[in-house]
Amino acid sequence: MPAFTFEKISPPVRRGPAATPPKKPRGLISQMIDRFAERRARRALQDQAVMRRDEKPAE
Repeated sequence: MPAFTFEKISPPVRRGPAATPPKKPRGLISQMIDRFAERRARRALQDQAVMRRDEKPAE
């Protein structure tokens, strides 16, 4: 009979992806900043379109 034995170590158990926590509703300040940023981006696109229209073709 052997004087000592080794424990058989089983491989780690594979688990499914962790459940994502529910999203919190965004705060009022965050919503206001989003609105301002969206308007500013739209205005920048409109300004670029106006500038392109105003450019004269090279002669």
